Amino acid sequence: MSDPICDRPFHCIVAAPALAQGDCTRIEHLTIRIANHTPDSPVFLAPMAGITDLPLRTLVRSFGAGLVVSEMVGSQEMVQAKPSTRAKAELGLGVEGTAVQIAGREAHWMAEAARMAEAGGARIIDINMGCPAKKVTSGYSGSALMKTPDHALSLIEAVVNAVSVPVTLKTRLGWDDAMRNAPQLARRAQDAGVRMVTIHGRTRCQFYKGSADWSAIADVVAAVDVPVIANGDIVDAATARQALSQSRAQGVMVGRGAQGRPWQLACIAADLGRTPAPEIPTGAALAELVAAHHDAILSFYGHDLGLKNARKHLGWYLEAAGQGGHPMRRQLMTETRAARIRPLLHDILTGSADQPAQEAAA
Repeated sequence: MSDPICDRPFHCIVAAPALAQGDCTRIEHLTIRIANHTPDSPVFLAPMAGITDLPLRTLVRSFGAGLVVSEMVGSQEMVQAKPSTRAKAELGLGVEGTAVQIAGREAHWMAEAARMAEAGGARIIDINMGCPAKKVTSGYSGSALMKTPDHALSLIEAVVNAVSVPVTLKTRLGWDDAMRNAPQLARRAQDAGVRMVTIHGRTRCQFYKGSADWSAIADVVAAVDVPVIANGDIVDAATARQALSQSRAQGVMVGRGAQGRPWQLACIAADLGRTPAPEIPTGAALAELVAAHHDAILSFYGHDLGLKNARKHLGWYLEAAGQGGHPMRRQLMTETRAARIRPLLHDILTGSADQPAQEAAA
């Protein structure tokens, strides 16, 4: 995205007609243009608090993702340089294919945070109006803003007017079933200058319960001319195809499906016929990838905090590799010596830890 921003930063081609479930042919017309840049694929990485930090986004991007989105950053905290927020704000500023997501309830702070991110090299600013967490909504941020669409629009306008880079928006279907106003908010956001909208197919009051309603996202697609990205319960190629079929969206956003599988977005894109299939590491190659990710986490956060933050990723990798119940799992998860992580991973993921027992049995 090094090209200059044009008058209409985002342009999309309308999605193809709905697919029959199980159709494995290439899905045409899922092209999303951001300024003069076309993402490699219409499969994006969702922002997840405490998970999609710079090390993970960098790894996912290396396999292939159309766009990766930073963890949500509080706008006022970012501007006022709260250390923990600035740590999150090692956002990959200036890195192609990365969006910086900000949240807040006051136009001043939202605009200032957007300016700061742009000055640091951000290529896209994403506004969070979808987070359902009580600590966020109780402060009238995140999905709580869907209850006050006029105020939400004032924040959108402040951000759009503050920066020259594209601004995108992420919301839910609405606050609850009685207030499913995503189509109306999306249309007003588009008219204010937002260039892409991502919709999680649940209301705020659903949190993450039940199933995402992908068909309801189709109402948002019909209401706007900018690209719409479907989000919620999309974890693999099959669910991506179903979501695209039911929503008629121009792309999908994947969250937990990438946990322990940083190549998953690339696999989905390949299934959709957008990119070549990635080489999925196994055995020693997987152990080396996980060890390198672990090193990157420690480098990013420092030794002590890094060890703590890395454990959830180690657990996800083991689960994805079918080693969640390995007898050495506890040793790996409680190890405090960074130098021991790599050999432990090698033993677990290559099966070499079982060789002595097998030889003794022989």
